[in-house]
Amino acid sequence: MSHEHFFEGDLHWTGQATQADGKLHLKRSFTIEFPGKSPLAGSSPEVFHGDNRHHNPETLMISSLMACHHLTYLAVCERSGIAITSYTDHGVGKLAMRDGKMRMVEVVLKPRVKVADAAQVERAVALHEKAHANCFMSNSVNFDVHVEASVTA
Repeated sequence: MSHEHFFEGDLHWTGQATQADGKLHLKRSFTIEFPGKSPLAGSSPEVFHGDNRHHNPETLMISSLMACHHLTYLAVCERSGIAITSYTDHGVGKLAMRDGKMRMVEVVLKPRVKVADAAQVERAVALHEKAHANCFMSNSVNFDVHVEASVTA
């Protein structure tokens, strides 16, 4: 199996340029498309003159980290024979100035997991650390990603 995988997609600006009060305004809306998948409408967040009804790079970053941890966790639980009955997560990202640049400086993931067997709760908690260590997305970012997991039966 190859250790290189490629993912290709396209971004199309769907906004327009307007003039108001003698100033140029560029609407910050776009669509992202990957072959075989539904298009994703996006914008910048309202704080950066966008539309909060659509995903933005910040929410996409957090969702990528949540999804990757989730999928990696399922894989390590599967290999360990731990049956998961439910999984939810709440992610919070902090965008702030650091080193003179606005950037994502931290993301906290709070997965809540239920397992089928109460005897496996302790092992299921420990597997979050293994999932985090092997998550492709958290291994690809230059800021801290913290996992505050809870597991019940």
